[in-house]
Amino acid sequence: MQLAEELRRAGDWLFRRRSYLPLFLLVLVHVDMLHFSYFRGSHEWDRIWELFCLGVSLVGVAIRVMTIGYRPHGTSGRNTRGQVAETLNTDGMYSVTRHPLYLGNYFNWLGLALFTHDWWLPIIVTLAFWLYYERIMFAEEAFLHEKFGETYSLWAAQTPAFWPRLRSWQPPARRFSWGTVLRGEYSGLFAIVAVFTYMELLGDLVVERRLTIDGMWVGIFAVNLMLYLTLRTLKRRG
Repeated sequence: MQLAEELRRAGDWLFRRRSYLPLFLLVLVHVDMLHFSYFRGSHEWDRIWELFCLGVSLVGVAIRVMTIGYRPHGTSGRNTRGQVAETLNTDGMYSVTRHPLYLGNYFNWLGLALFTHDWWLPIIVTLAFWLYYERIMFAEEAFLHEKFGETYSLWAAQTPAFWPRLRSWQPPARRFSWGTVLRGEYSGLFAIVAVFTYMELLGDLVVERRLTIDGMWVGIFAVNLMLYLTLRTLKRRG
């Protein structure tokens, strides 16, 4: 079997199981948190660092929102059963990178990895992410090339695979849909904030040797939980 075919098969297999990578990374982060100490030895400095890390992850959320809000129907999204593409996305976020959703995922996990302020964890997360998603991206691009042919080749030739080229931005042809974003992303945002809150709780437990949580994170989690329950209820009724 040719290497290209092996990579594509591996990518298709990983595509259907791409939700498992976060579980592996979460275990890795949890283990590192067992040796946690406050950033620069100060709880106040650590709070600033925590907000910075949350901001990094929210950059990932923003990238996904910008991508999904303008995305037409008939694309894979969170589907894990197989590749789907009724149209080729080439504008909006897809004009600056060929894989904006995975770019968003990377920032989501980079923020979590930075939370522990251990230099080696973001490197391991980056390497694991790249090894995992490189094959998925290879399989997706092979599928798109077969379906759209020269149109895909021309777009791919001028659009970076991962790191965006902002000067290539082309405004989206479609109207932004908050409904599509809220239906598809509310659970992802809740999961990110929930994991950050858990890490804050675990970090304080390791340092203080008692169960406590910063009031700031109680507020952040409470707002996020109310948003999650509201959108979940609306989705079920709609």
